[in-house]
Amino acid sequence: MIHPHRVWADIRLDHLRDNCLQIRKRLPKSTRLMAVVKADAYGHGAVEVARELQAMGVDRFGVGDSGEALELRAAGIAGPIVILGAIIDGEQEQVVTHGLEVTIHSESRIDHLAREARRQQRRCRVHLKVDTGMGRLGVLPQRAMALLRRIAKNPWLELAGVATHFAGTGAARDAGNEEQLARFLELREQVRREGLGQPLWHAAASAALFSDLKAELDLVRPGGALWGIAPADAGAAAKALKPVLSLHTQVIFLKDVPAGTPIGYQRTWRTPQKTRIATVPLGYNDGLPLRLGNRGFALVRGARAPIVGRVSMDYTMLDVGRIRGVKVGEPVTLIGRDGDAALPVEEVAELAGTLPYEVLCSLGRRVARVYHASRRGAVREALTAHA
Repeated sequence: MIHPHRVWADIRLDHLRDNCLQIRKRLPKSTRLMAVVKADAYGHGAVEVARELQAMGVDRFGVGDSGEALELRAAGIAGPIVILGAIIDGEQEQVVTHGLEVTIHSESRIDHLAREARRQQRRCRVHLKVDTGMGRLGVLPQRAMALLRRIAKNPWLELAGVATHFAGTGAARDAGNEEQLARFLELREQVRREGLGQPLWHAAASAALFSDLKAELDLVRPGGALWGIAPADAGAAAKALKPVLSLHTQVIFLKDVPAGTPIGYQRTWRTPQKTRIATVPLGYNDGLPLRLGNRGFALVRGARAPIVGRVSMDYTMLDVGRIRGVKVGEPVTLIGRDGDAALPVEEVAELAGTLPYEVLCSLGRRVARVYHASRRGAVREALTAHA
């Protein structure tokens, strides 16, 4: 068995395309789609997946900060890119130069962007974020109209959108989300009455898309659903989504040990009987949650092998004593399928006491991303992949 990588993630771009199509089926024809590829596309590799989605005709991309936006521009992503988070002083110049769309959260940021746009003699497209009940970024609804008027009057700014973000993350009925949407729609009516342009109104991320909230409006911002992750309470509507990423490594060392042998730091596990321990070359630096020690699993030869002892920075141990024929070089699956056995990222996250998003976003630089580019099985690897 020869595997070119110690640790790798298989990225199924055909599944990404299928998920994107499933999302589009849920949208009114007039609603546009912004693919959220922040945090390196939730660990999937922003550049590669953005290229795939750009080829599919996705309307625009959402990122967390200006650095992520500039990375996409440098890679040739030419369409609209929206910085969903806050920018800080010193970032205005590059943002305006590269034609990035900026989410504004304060009056002072309006002034800073306008001055830079005027200096460059280039208009900047902005989205105003309204805090309807999340309590994070954004202006309060009672201040929103004043800022919208200010943007509309400035010749160097163009109001591209108005956004809000729901605090509820499930698909079940959420009274708080309904109240937020009502505040947002009330603001939209005020803007229409005053004739302050025709911005794109957007509020719905993945959870709202699989709810009955009817918050699609002009633009939606799916993130998790693109990668095959939907709210746990989304029901049958989410079953068509397919996981895009699976995580793998290989056995690099095998050792037969007697009963009572301590395994790992702090000797948190001892072998109850004679068994075989497999060591695999990934740990919490690669994104395997520390809390999976003595409670998580890996798939080896289509069977579940318990993770034993503490997960360390670079290595993890598995009890493979009940699995016949395991050899050095044996492939090991931490997320995904092996034959009929499966370890979905949702289960991994539950065992670790966290969210699927955190597990995927934690995959480290040593994890090579291997992109399966077509249904015919063609494969390409990210230029940043590490052996």
